[in-house]
Amino acid sequence: MTRRWARFVAGSYPPLPSLLFAVAWAYGVTGLFAAVDPRAAHWRPDAGTAVAALTLAVDLLLMRALDDIRDLDYDRRFNPGRPLAAGAVRTGDLLVLYAAGSALLLILNAGTPAAMAVLAAQLGYGVLVVAVHLRLRWPSGDDLLLSLLVSFPAQLLLHVYLYAGYLHGTGLAPDRDAWIAIGIVVLASVHLELAKKITRSPRPGERTYVDVFGLAGTTAVALIAPVVSAVLLLLLAQRASGAWALLAVVPLVLPALAGWRFFATSAPRWPAASPALYLLLTFAGYFLLGLQP
Repeated sequence: MTRRWARFVAGSYPPLPSLLFAVAWAYGVTGLFAAVDPRAAHWRPDAGTAVAALTLAVDLLLMRALDDIRDLDYDRRFNPGRPLAAGAVRTGDLLVLYAAGSALLLILNAGTPAAMAVLAAQLGYGVLVVAVHLRLRWPSGDDLLLSLLVSFPAQLLLHVYLYAGYLHGTGLAPDRDAWIAIGIVVLASVHLELAKKITRSPRPGERTYVDVFGLAGTTAVALIAPVVSAVLLLLLAQRASGAWALLAVVPLVLPALAGWRFFATSAPRWPAASPALYLLLTFAGYFLLGLQP
């Protein structure tokens, strides 16, 4: 089974880029909480932030396993090389991986009870979603909006998990500023979710928001969401002023250039690397803003 897990990781969750994304998410969003919280004058990452980064790295692997189970029929048609679709790993292997990984994460976070409780809720929600899918085949993966709504609470709970860790590290009490920060990062994430699936001519049965909103509507939302996110950051984060405002604005260059290239060259698909690079750069900006006094 260990070898099959290794094949799954290699094919569905490349370790280095996945770890980079998890670290950027943990440090960036925790920094964002500090950036919008006027009470956190001298925030610095600590051992808890490192634990959160490791937790996200493992958690995202577990979520990838559940997503591959839910998307198995689709992947057999459109991504036959993925480990589960290709038979290199079995559904039972991934369920055991999920159970073992969940136990490991709860033990790792036992020192921060509030964060552990949120993490347990997030992991439990993942089990519920995949159980409903296996039992009822609901929601259909072809219903992108419904699937997105069903999956969203897992992402939201990970942000709340990071906030619980932030409060534990700073000794502060919960504040409504957290929801402002979460709104900012969720809007930024909308770009990644939509842009990575933009195509001019979807293949029959391909899942893309172009079939839901149309090409113009999908690209409009994908480009407007990060702008709104940056504007909210500029307005609500006291540290995003003066020269530091560039940390909120510079990441927007990537969606702008990708959009220009997509339309100017009539490319069939949105530049593949751009959405993820935008979000990584955005996370880096959040982190640096959080460090400012």
